[in-house]
Amino acid sequence: MLKRIACLALFACAPLYAAPHLDDQRLQQLANDPFWLSLGHYEAGKLKGWRSYVSDKKFFLAADGAHHPDAELKATVDALYAPASLGEKHAQCVYPARTRWLKDQLHLTDLPAVDCAEFKQWFKDVAPHSAVMIFPAAYLNSPSSMFGHTLLRIDQADVQSNNTALLSYAINFGAYIEGSDNSILYAWKGLMGGYPGLFALVPYQEKLSEYRSLENRDLWEYRLNLTQVETERMVEHVWELKQIQFDYFFFDENCSYRLLELLQVARPGLRLTEQFPLTAIPTDTVKAVKEAGLVEKIDYRPSRERELLERAKPLDGDEQQWVLKISDDQKQLQEPAFKALPRERQALIIDAAYRLGRYRANGLERDTARSQRSFELLRAINQNPAPDLKIQPPGLPEDGHESRTWQAGIGTRGDKAFGEYGLRMAYHDLNDNAEGFPLGAQIEILQMKLRQYEGNHWQLQQLDLATIRSLTPRNALLQPWSWQVTGGLERVPGKHDDETLVAHVNGGAGSTWQLRDDMLGFALGTVRVEHNNDFNEAISPAAGFNTGVLWKNPLGNLSLEAKGDFFTNGEVRRSLSLNQQWELSRNLGLRLSAQREYSHLSSPVNEVMLEVKWYHY
Repeated sequence: MLKRIACLALFACAPLYAAPHLDDQRLQQLANDPFWLSLGHYEAGKLKGWRSYVSDKKFFLAADGAHHPDAELKATVDALYAPASLGEKHAQCVYPARTRWLKDQLHLTDLPAVDCAEFKQWFKDVAPHSAVMIFPAAYLNSPSSMFGHTLLRIDQADVQSNNTALLSYAINFGAYIEGSDNSILYAWKGLMGGYPGLFALVPYQEKLSEYRSLENRDLWEYRLNLTQVETERMVEHVWELKQIQFDYFFFDENCSYRLLELLQVARPGLRLTEQFPLTAIPTDTVKAVKEAGLVEKIDYRPSRERELLERAKPLDGDEQQWVLKISDDQKQLQEPAFKALPRERQALIIDAAYRLGRYRANGLERDTARSQRSFELLRAINQNPAPDLKIQPPGLPEDGHESRTWQAGIGTRGDKAFGEYGLRMAYHDLNDNAEGFPLGAQIEILQMKLRQYEGNHWQLQQLDLATIRSLTPRNALLQPWSWQVTGGLERVPGKHDDETLVAHVNGGAGSTWQLRDDMLGFALGTVRVEHNNDFNEAISPAAGFNTGVLWKNPLGNLSLEAKGDFFTNGEVRRSLSLNQQWELSRNLGLRLSAQREYSHLSSPVNEVMLEVKWYHY
């Protein structure tokens, strides 16, 4: 009873604040303002009304705030006038970006005075002054990284003059994963929205180490021309999103799309997200940011893997063997055969050996013997330093072709002529225009091809859900596996000398070698599971091979491939194919394809096609 009386007394003594009355016209005007819609992450509904991308109910103050921006705005204004005794839970502390904007729009000069010490200290630590968009480039040997990634770095006022970017903070949006899902499960759940997405503000040094070292990804840094006020406004909104969950999908509601929303908060009036109604591939979002005039400078940070390979490039085979031996055993430095080498060659070998040791140690726990080897190699480097490592940046990733592809071709199969028409949602195969893409990388999502034969006979030729190929070359120092996986529907030779539509899943692994700077050779063993109406079994397995050569030539990309599948039911299927693409422009290609197929079920057949590929978003 005494507690209740005390509470009533305190409330009676506290100053009373009343929220202003908003007439319906003013309420709707503010609720439809692009900045308010950006703060609530609203998009227009498919039929009518609004929906918020935020899937977390605790983000909203109104019960129906996820679908009614006006109700959320009114509830926010009311909450700003709540008693100051709420402390850190007061709406002014939880929603600083909303508070600032509503104070300006409604001239709210009579709000209760709330300290918000936690937010003030956090904001002081971040000290936002300017922003840099970071693009960790695609990493072929990780399905989750093959599209690349984007995040934002928030710099303090003196970062550029003092070169202290490592002390900055990074804003990252990503899938929140509990446990340790394998790559296939991760990819599937990411496609289907099986993970929640969260914003995080972390030290930039941590993200730099993660991407450059653990995932061996080059980094591109795009300095943005946001003002200090715009950067502060964006960071205030990040505070509002602490532990707030979004749905996460790899191809649309992903890291890049969410960061575009933040940039629209920073600079109201930007129209970035509306450019991506279906997919938001990171390279496409980087292009959108550049085309909006936000980028003022671009810097490049090579990965540890690229630094190692560039340092080892001038070394011959014997010298690379010394790199391997010295990286494993620093006592090799005292070997007479090594000491007999010219000092400048010794310097290159020692520096490469040290870089190889660091590369191998990525993600491993600290080891005393490994640390001692690194110390001895560093001491040797100090005594005989190698020349500075200068790496020529590759082509800008956003300078590659657009991600969606329309294709139309004409050809013959046997003695029949046909036209073929196709659409691929994303985004690159081994023969596509090469600028901005590494040789040997292929990732295609949702590709459909329709074929029209003479006599107006139409058929579905191909429907791929996903095709991923990572042909990463091996060398004396690094020996990564190459791999591929694909699944969907395709036409194969049938038992009546026709084509049968089959459902299949297949994959494989093997090795790739750098034959020349512009040429790769590869050989993979494969397995295949197929449902074919020409077979007696519902599901038929096969083992096989896939081998070939890729050549980046003056005209474009050429591939020569041989494939074979040997089924347990006795069917043997083999093919030999040649593809040459001419790069007519960045977003236009002309491809000549020739193929000969062999099958125990039918006669050998030749197919030739000439097709135009138009890349666009």
